[in-house]
Amino acid sequence: MNRRLMATLGVAALLASTAACGGSAGSGAKGGGPGTTDPKTLTGSVTIWLMNEAQQNWPELVQQVNDEFAAKYPKVDLKLSYQTWADKIAKLDAALAGGSAPDVVELGNTETMKYILNGSLATVDKAGFENSDTWIQGLENTCKYQEKLYCVPYYAGARVGIYNAAAFQEATGSAEFPKTEDELRAALDKVAAKHKADKSYSALYLPGPYWYAAMSYVAAYGGTVARFDSTGKWHGALHDAKSQQGIQHFVDLVKTYNKGDLAVNELNQATVLGRSKTAMLYGNGWEIGTATAPVGGDPKLKDSLKVVGMPGPNGKPLPSFIGGSDLAVTAKSQSQEAAKDWIRMFTSAKSQQVLVDKDTLPNNLTQLSPLKSKPATAAAANAVPDAWFTPIAPGWGAIEKQNLLVNMLNDILKGKAVDQATQETDAKIDELINNPS
Repeated sequence: MNRRLMATLGVAALLASTAACGGSAGSGAKGGGPGTTDPKTLTGSVTIWLMNEAQQNWPELVQQVNDEFAAKYPKVDLKLSYQTWADKIAKLDAALAGGSAPDVVELGNTETMKYILNGSLATVDKAGFENSDTWIQGLENTCKYQEKLYCVPYYAGARVGIYNAAAFQEATGSAEFPKTEDELRAALDKVAAKHKADKSYSALYLPGPYWYAAMSYVAAYGGTVARFDSTGKWHGALHDAKSQQGIQHFVDLVKTYNKGDLAVNELNQATVLGRSKTAMLYGNGWEIGTATAPVGGDPKLKDSLKVVGMPGPNGKPLPSFIGGSDLAVTAKSQSQEAAKDWIRMFTSAKSQQVLVDKDTLPNNLTQLSPLKSKPATAAAANAVPDAWFTPIAPGWGAIEKQNLLVNMLNDILKGKAVDQATQETDAKIDELINNPS
C-alpha cells in the first residue's frame, strides 16, 4: 500500500524538544589524535543488537561482515548480541533510559516510528548505502520522517502459504496446491479427515492471535486497521463492515482447521510444521528452514515443503503484510560513524546476496527481481508491490505494545461478538494512535 508520513500529525515539535534518550557513553570509538580519520587508529567499541533470525539463518553473513569491520577497524571492539522479539523492546527502552543503548539496533519495520519520534535514532545519509536508489519503498518509508532518514532497510518479508505437498498428495490424490480458497478449503477438509484420529493435527495451522494474518483478511475485504481523516487524525476502523467481514473470515478459518491451543501465537508455528502436525501454514518463506532444521525440525521434509501464494476470499490472492527489519544507529552513540559503516557493510550488495541465496527478500528491487521467477521465492517476491502495512501513526507502537489486536482476536475466539470486540478495540486505538508512544 502507499505509505505516506503525515506531517500534519503535529509531532514535529516533539523531535525538536525531546532529548535523545540513549547511547553507549564511554564506549565510543575514538581517534588516535586531533584530526585523525584513519579507521585503523580508532579505539573503543561498537555494540550491535541483531535479532536471533540472523544467528539462526545467516550466521555466515554476520561473521563475514564482522571480519570485514575488524579488518578496517582493528582497534575497535565489536560487541554483538542477539535479541528475541518477545523482549527486545522492553530491553531497548530500558537501555535507552539508562544510557546503555547499543550503537546499532535492528528494529522490526513496525517499531521504527516510535524511536524516530522520541529522538532515539540518528539520521543517516541514504547516498552512502549501496543499492539505496532501488530500496523497496515500503521498507524505506518505515525509516523516513519529514524527508529525513533514520534507519536503513535490512530485509523484506511477505507472508506466503507453506504446505506439505506429500501430505496433500496422500489426502487428496494431488500434490498440487489449489488455486482458489474454495478449492483449498475442500482440500483441507480431506486432509483433516485423513488425520481425524490425531486430535492434535491441524489441517491448516492458523494461530488465533496471529494478527498479521487476520489483518490480511481485513485487507482482502477492503478494510483496514485505522484511517487518516480530513481533520488530520487517525481513527480505528476495525468496526467498519468490511473490516469485520475480514476478521470473521479469519476466525472461521482458525476455528475450522486449527486443532491446537487457539491462544498460542505464531512464533513457533514452523516447529508445528516440522513435527508434521499440520499440512500447511501462513508465514514467512524462511520458516521452511526452521521446519527442516536438524534440531527442532525434520530435514526429511525438505523436498515436501513448498512455498505458494496464499489464496484469499473472492477468488483473489490474499494481500500480504510487508514485513521486514531495519537497522538504526542510536542518537547518543559515541561511535556513530563506525556504527553506520558496519550497517553499510551489512547491507551492501554482497551482503544482500547472502540473503538472496537463502531465499530471503533483500532490501532492494535490483536484487529482488530474480526471486520473482524462482519457485521458492516467487510468491513472496511478487507479493511485495501490493502488500499492506500498519498505519504510520505516532501511537502505533503503543497499540502493538498493549497487544490490542491480539487481545481482540483472543476475545472473539473466546466467544465475544465481532461487532462488540471491534468497537471496543477501535475505542482503545483512538485513545493511543495519535499520541507518540
